[in-house]
Amino acid sequence: MIAPIVRFAPSPTGLLHVGNIRAALFNWLFAKRNGGTFILRLDDTDRLRSKPEFEAGIERDLEWLGLDWACKEKQSDRLAHYDTARDRLVRAGRLYPCYETPEELEFRRKRLLSQGRPPVYDRAALKLSDADRARLEGEGRRPHWRFKLVSEEVRWDDLVRGPQHIDEASQSDPVLVRADGTYLYSFTSVVDDIAFAITHVIRGEDHVTNSGAQIQMFQALDAAVPAFGHLPLLVDATGGGLSKRTGSLAVADLRGRGIEALAVCGLLARLGTADPVEPIASLDALVATVDFARVGRAAARFSEEELAQLNARTLHILPYEAVQARLPEDLGEAFWLAVRGNLATLADAAGWAEVVRGPIEPKIEDADFLGLAAAQLPVEPWSETTWKAWTSGLAATGRKGRALFHPLRLALTARETGPEMARLLPLIGRAKAEARLRGRAA
Repeated sequence: MIAPIVRFAPSPTGLLHVGNIRAALFNWLFAKRNGGTFILRLDDTDRLRSKPEFEAGIERDLEWLGLDWACKEKQSDRLAHYDTARDRLVRAGRLYPCYETPEELEFRRKRLLSQGRPPVYDRAALKLSDADRARLEGEGRRPHWRFKLVSEEVRWDDLVRGPQHIDEASQSDPVLVRADGTYLYSFTSVVDDIAFAITHVIRGEDHVTNSGAQIQMFQALDAAVPAFGHLPLLVDATGGGLSKRTGSLAVADLRGRGIEALAVCGLLARLGTADPVEPIASLDALVATVDFARVGRAAARFSEEELAQLNARTLHILPYEAVQARLPEDLGEAFWLAVRGNLATLADAAGWAEVVRGPIEPKIEDADFLGLAAAQLPVEPWSETTWKAWTSGLAATGRKGRALFHPLRLALTARETGPEMARLLPLIGRAKAEARLRGRAA
């Protein structure tokens, strides 16, 4: 395989959500595995809805996820290129002006449906004479422009879906230029894919029906047709479609809730594939296994509960170096190794830092036993063997199991459960441990 060139082309009209990121992730992983190039291309030709803050948010989200890009392009900077391609299609007779109003088109659509016929545009605009067009424009009408499809069956071998075909004779000629002169994404995308030599177009399966027309656009512009791969869409746990209304699925929201970037990537890369969802310590694990042949055809079910569980499992395997700069209280590697197995989010480490540093108010379950335990505390220095040596001596009192360990944990941490005391006790230290065992805040 030649080194692929792929692109992620979001519109800066809102926040990136998990569905957007899944497409970006597969493009990035595919490029990384095959020594290729990942381009960020902003579809910002919607002048009313595109906002600088959303553009900045897209970059921030991708950076947080670790999806770096080779270059960034903005479609708003490339309008002259679209004009050139438009004019070329007009000269070739593949782009033609239409003057129907939206109301007229809707009336025709309903009439065809009532007759049991497919609502395909009838190309009435091609029958207009120069005088007809002049009259309509004199009335103040401005044309929209349609791409004239060739009535043929377009075929391609989809990276995900396998052999595909669309009979373009059954499709309406798509509108590429609006009446106000602005371009639709289906057209600008093709022009940019040609300009940047995109070799693989990897996107959601909601674009499958666009592919036949776009393949014809590539051909009409005498360009090589890229390979296509259409990923199944994400659905929620009940099988319903995901949307902004179904939960806080924006990447920025997930980040704000303490979800790890590796958990997001780990889940989205494996959902709907033959590979198990499992925690990863770096994106390298996903790069090594990305394979479109292992992506199923069925919709992939996204569950926020599963993401939360994977987030905890991810934290449980992360090395100290991966979190050191983000720890709310950095007490060193020993602290991280002690507490990581009990975290749901990284912010939870702050609670255990408070237990270690104090002061906390101990919970006293059996004052007499705890006083004896305080008197038998070993001298420092302490290590992970101290807990066993100390509690083995206390077992001489006849206590064992919960009766032995639970009062000690409550006094030392003020919590019912938590990290292994063998690792936590040396971090607490003898002075604070004795004070807490005797019922004093420390």
